[in-house]
Amino acid sequence: METPTVFILCGGKSSRMQSEKGLVLFQEKPFIEHIIRAILPITDQIKLITTSKEYDYLPYQKIPDVIAEKGPLGGIYTALSHSETEFNLILSCDIPLISTELLQELISKHTEEAGITVFASESRIHPLIGIYSKKVISIIKDAVDSNELKMMDLLAKVPHQIVNIEESENFHLTNINSADELNDLNINLS
Repeated sequence: METPTVFILCGGKSSRMQSEKGLVLFQEKPFIEHIIRAILPITDQIKLITTSKEYDYLPYQKIPDVIAEKGPLGGIYTALSHSETEFNLILSCDIPLISTELLQELISKHTEEAGITVFASESRIHPLIGIYSKKVISIIKDAVDSNELKMMDLLAKVPHQIVNIEESENFHLTNINSADELNDLNINLS
């Protein structure tokens, strides 16, 4: 597979975090910097889906949502609309523990038949850590236009592939949505 373009969905203000989620500090660095550090050994083709000026300190292209207020699915539609590569690694901005190894595993296991490849463990599927092919853009556009914004509904409509990981690895895919979850993470790692 060609090296994918990486898009990080920076989202809007998180109601549970009370701040820009990708800029929440973890081990003295914003979440987004942990994610970028995991991506850089793979590619420097990184773009941020955001309208926030708070990310301007990062040297990557910022792209505003094509259709506003459509959640992660709208962000993925924006990413695929702006991508020049067939395969794209889409990541949410709230996964500070993601590792280069896990991202490489996802990329290496993606097959061309799959429109989307995502991780899953016994307890959950992670649709916002995935390889998305440009060939699914029309399906995503239809979903956005009809306000069917649930990620799991999209997976049901598209030929997709699940890369199973051990429950213990699930920890590295954890998305942090609240101050309590961030606190738990710091306790678990100390």
